[in-house]
Amino acid sequence: MSLYENIKNNTFLISGPCIIENETMVMNLAEKISKIAEELNLTYIFKASFDKANRTSVDSYRGHGMKEGLRVLQKVKDTFGLPVTTDIHESWQAPELAEVIDILQIPAFLCRQTDLLVECGKTNRIVNIKKAQFLSGHDMIHAVKKVENTGNKQIMLTERGTMFGYNNLVVDFRNLVDMKSFGYPVCMDITHSTQKPGGMGGKSGGNREYAVYLASAAAAVGVDGFFFEVHENPDEALSDGPNMIALKDFKQLLLDSVVKYKTGLK
Repeated sequence: MSLYENIKNNTFLISGPCIIENETMVMNLAEKISKIAEELNLTYIFKASFDKANRTSVDSYRGHGMKEGLRVLQKVKDTFGLPVTTDIHESWQAPELAEVIDILQIPAFLCRQTDLLVECGKTNRIVNIKKAQFLSGHDMIHAVKKVENTGNKQIMLTERGTMFGYNNLVVDFRNLVDMKSFGYPVCMDITHSTQKPGGMGGKSGGNREYAVYLASAAAAVGVDGFFFEVHENPDEALSDGPNMIALKDFKQLLLDSVVKYKTGLK
């Protein structure tokens, strides 16, 4: 069964750190999260960004770059046999990323960038389009059609909240229902939906304590998969710490939300 068929037929989990801080951290998280996913019968895709081109401040940590990032992500694939995903920011990156990356993730801010969507579609890799904070679920049909126009029908859609005033996001769960009507797998990005963009001056804040409630609600709505950023010590993370989940708490959070409401198990 292909990865895309597996995603369509089993509850999936996209998880890992916000950004590649170092190889040791990445390998440790990949190993431990994969074991949790296996225990809970979740199809697991490891996620880590090689670059965060949309950081709030020019002084914020962005990562080690594409060459080093791909080396580390290839090591995750080779060591643990896991599919991997990462953000893509510019259309010229698509062919090189596609040599390693199984799912090309379109950042929410870039989901209307036609050239980016088209180049990702041409790779014939799975394309995960994150819904912009300024769009409705209905509006995402136009992003879908841009990828479909390349002949690539391996598409996923991800919800990550909608802007509500300054430095705040809300989740309108109708968007999940509307995006599911397109016939493609829909993912709920839990941790970024708890984010407070720019809420800490030169960086984003967040309220990770809401994650279990958002995940439970999304599971009840019937999403196909879940996106969680996880870190061993979120308060010391170099990016998105306030909304990431601590590794030590992650399995219980999944049991209390995804597993409980999606599969009926306790």
